[in-house]
Amino acid sequence: MSDSAIHAAAGAAGGIVAMTATYPLIFLSTRAAVETKNETRTAYQAVVDIIQREGVLGLYSGLNSSLLGIAITNGFVTCFVISHMGTKFLLHARVYYYFYERSRGIILRSRVGGKALSTLESVLTGMIAGSATTVISNPVWVVQTSQAVRTMSADGSPQTVKKLSFLETVQNILKNDGVGAFWRGIGPALVLVVNPVLQYTVFEQLKNYLIARRTRRLRALGGAATAVSALTDWDFFVLGALSKLVATSVTYPYIVIKSRLHAGSSVALKYKSSFDGVLTILREEGVAGLYKGIESKIVQSVLTAAILFAGQRRIYEAIKKKLPLLKAISNATLRV
Repeated sequence: MSDSAIHAAAGAAGGIVAMTATYPLIFLSTRAAVETKNETRTAYQAVVDIIQREGVLGLYSGLNSSLLGIAITNGFVTCFVISHMGTKFLLHARVYYYFYERSRGIILRSRVGGKALSTLESVLTGMIAGSATTVISNPVWVVQTSQAVRTMSADGSPQTVKKLSFLETVQNILKNDGVGAFWRGIGPALVLVVNPVLQYTVFEQLKNYLIARRTRRLRALGGAATAVSALTDWDFFVLGALSKLVATSVTYPYIVIKSRLHAGSSVALKYKSSFDGVLTILREEGVAGLYKGIESKIVQSVLTAAILFAGQRRIYEAIKKKLPLLKAISNATLRV
């Protein structure tokens, strides 16, 4: 098993743990985004209200769909891995990886020269693969959002209704809205493909600035003329969190629109396009309407980064340590 495969497996395990641990925050941000009434209610008040009406498990409505969506999209997780060797995006997945490799092959066959993609070509390939997996996985996220807002009435107030399983939710959507409903919100979902690209760009710019600044300081203090400052694990974590914050803040209005369309909101279904949705929310709800639930989303993103940062490396080392034993067992089994 290659290092990249081990990193992907470790990232997958860390991603499942991160999603499960932070899902209540995703649940809260989704509900807040779908809410169209201008009412001021803190996240704490929302949590207390949900626990009183639905119990603690109410905060995990739709978790099974989320885990399935991650599995389909990224082979369990799109993993931003931070290690002592540096940083890299590990987009090692089944569906995503298939489209990434197909796109990469087409680009490489179309030109003569090196076998490596340029930065621009890598970004383009990633966006093509991301768009393809978004189209494929959108039905799962429609189900997840439907489960998360199941106990909300049309005007956003709580109501008592029977919770539905994943399959029951699928049947309910088919019965009431037809097959086409599974691709509600595909427009803003495709726009959000730029989110990781934006995060990567911001991360690289911040990293290069920090390295250059520390290198100048190091040389000014008597270091060698060729000395280059190295960043610590903590530096990578902070830069990753900051870049995620910027990417989420810039693209969050489209997350709001996507959530409303996924939920089948009667208000959102009137949007003529994603941009028209932005203008409509600005007109009817103000700027704050475009950022409903962003507090929970940002906290969730930072906590996810922290969990991946703390857990991925340990899982990687554990798999690496056990790999010789697993190979020996596999070889013994084959001989039998």
